[in-house]
Amino acid sequence: MSDMHEKSPQGKTAQSPSGARSASQPDRGVQKGAASRPHARTSVPSQHPTYRPASGHASTAGASHKPTAHTRAASSRLAPASHQTPAPRPRKAVSRPQSSGAAHPRAVRPQRSRQQAYTPHAAQGSPRTSSAPRQGHGAPRGVAPVRHREAYVRHEHRGMQRVPLIAAAVAVVLIAAVGIGIGYQFFWRSIDVTVNGQEVSGKIGTPVDQFLADNNYFGVKAGRLLSVNGNVLDEQGGERCSVISEGEAVETSELPEMELDDDLTLTVSDGLDKTEEYVEEIVEIAPNITSDGSGAIQFVSQWGKPGKKKVWTGKQSGETADKEVVEAPVDMVVSMYNPKPKGDKKYIALTFDDGPSAYTKDILAILDRYGVKATFFNLGTQVDSDSKAVVEGGHEMASHTNQHANLPDCDRDSLRAEISSAADAIEGASGFRPQMIRAPYGAFTLTEWARAGDLISCNVLWNIDTLDWKLPGAEAIKNKVLAGAYNGAIALMHDGGGNRAQDVEALPGIIEALQADGYELVTVSELMELDGRFPQDVIDGTVKMPEDATLPNL
Repeated sequence: MSDMHEKSPQGKTAQSPSGARSASQPDRGVQKGAASRPHARTSVPSQHPTYRPASGHASTAGASHKPTAHTRAASSRLAPASHQTPAPRPRKAVSRPQSSGAAHPRAVRPQRSRQQAYTPHAAQGSPRTSSAPRQGHGAPRGVAPVRHREAYVRHEHRGMQRVPLIAAAVAVVLIAAVGIGIGYQFFWRSIDVTVNGQEVSGKIGTPVDQFLADNNYFGVKAGRLLSVNGNVLDEQGGERCSVISEGEAVETSELPEMELDDDLTLTVSDGLDKTEEYVEEIVEIAPNITSDGSGAIQFVSQWGKPGKKKVWTGKQSGETADKEVVEAPVDMVVSMYNPKPKGDKKYIALTFDDGPSAYTKDILAILDRYGVKATFFNLGTQVDSDSKAVVEGGHEMASHTNQHANLPDCDRDSLRAEISSAADAIEGASGFRPQMIRAPYGAFTLTEWARAGDLISCNVLWNIDTLDWKLPGAEAIKNKVLAGAYNGAIALMHDGGGNRAQDVEALPGIIEALQADGYELVTVSELMELDGRFPQDVIDGTVKMPEDATLPNL
């Protein structure tokens, strides 16, 4: 390796006057002196990169200074033999005046590049001599020693790390201060609340229900607990108190959500009564029944339809109560008309009850002889071959119930059975199932309509009662019919139920007199059709209650 040389501040090289020295022959005096020191640092191992001085760190010694043993020893330590560079061509040394105070200028220790790693001198076996300058000592003026620069950088880095920590601490303090201020303003501050005209102290943000409880509800009484029907179950089981705020009532369920605030005004009074817990059901409402008009022929002009209502069943009391109509029912309406046939002609209907009997054949023969039609209300228990003869003769077959029971005395089931069994019997005997009935004694109230209105088309009463059941004589029976006759009238006679010889005797005279007076004798159905006000299904006897309709619950 060439002799150590140094660059002057001007960039020139100062060479030792003794010429080049081989790297294999370092200054023995220096090596010996260095080895004699017990704590001398060893040189960089040969396997590490060359330790080169950084640019701008040349010695400040003048160009005329000669390299000393110290500088040569330092150079030999810094560069291993395998990395020494050849010596430059010798140049003439330039003499410069030497400062009196710098007899032995120190060389600046070369600075490692970033790619070079520092290795202790002992790895090369070359201890530092006592005369070698320490790092940072003897550095030229204006150039900071490497060790000092590294310390400054570390100090600066630590200072930069402290800045965000200080800022974070200040932020935490500010947030805490703001939080305390907010907490005081909205949670811890005491305020005055006006209750029943008096100022009462409370903590802001306190739920109103807690505020009331803390003040024993200001002495008001609790409401009562009532059953679904209004019976008292608990004298203090109702609402604890009633609260009005800003002129509006506050629901009990809203009190926990309502908080004390500035300028809050409350009016606290006795609690309201409360109804027990209950189970609510939607229940069907049966329709009611009403009548319309008056007359001998009754029929359903409007079918009833069910409604809906809310029913409460108390959980504690077990009571039930109707509370609200959800859908109003449609009432059943029974209309009652007296037939009024239209036109210039006069019409009248003869009717016979309680048959058939032994007298039925005679009556049918008389009617056939005069070519007139009549209506027969047969009993179910009396039907026989004569029932079929009625239908075959072109007369109208109707029902007088099965056993001539007083229908208002029947319950619902027996009433329906009385009507249905008669229809079955008549149908079996005549082949015709009648819907038209005449209730025994004419007794068929709205209750019977409500219970069995779906089984019949109409109930037929009468306008002329001959009272033939009293056996007044044939002439009396005839006079009753003629005296009461008018256009659309219905006359009552009997062909069964006892001795009906007077009816058989009176019948020819009745027919002759009526025809002489201009009347045409027809059936009840024909009267209704001539009237024009009766529904066709009632006339035809084909009434059927609609599927969405229901009978009143009577």
